[in-house]
Amino acid sequence: MRVAIGADHAGYLLKEHLKQTLIRLGHDVDDHGTHSEASVDYPGICMSVGQAVVSGRADRGIVLGGSGQGEQIAANKVRGVRAALCNDLFTARLSREHNDANVLSMGGRIVAFGLADEIVALWLATAFEGGRHQRRLDQIAAAER
Repeated sequence: MRVAIGADHAGYLLKEHLKQTLIRLGHDVDDHGTHSEASVDYPGICMSVGQAVVSGRADRGIVLGGSGQGEQIAANKVRGVRAALCNDLFTARLSREHNDANVLSMGGRIVAFGLADEIVALWLATAFEGGRHQRRLDQIAAAER
């Protein structure tokens, strides 16, 4: 799988760690920045990750910040992105099974590296259930249009 990843300064260290995790899991990584812990605004980075996913240049995306909340909001401004804030395994699984989330958001100040590895592995491996959930996603997509 090709995974686009981006972070602000607060998520930078987690991004760098997860890039290695993704490569170890056999995925290709497309790094959208930032490239240091120097303060940076996250909206452009997160929207760039979302655009990579929606355009098909990436299969999935990951955005990281201090809490992951702003990053999720920014990524969701891209039509077709379904970004989910998942700082635990339960929401990571449900975000894929029920919401077909295509962008994962996490907080670098909230999630430790080990748990983040577990969340990413589970999130990438979990399939969308479809069925009644597809009907709901269709309604969301209609609202976007």
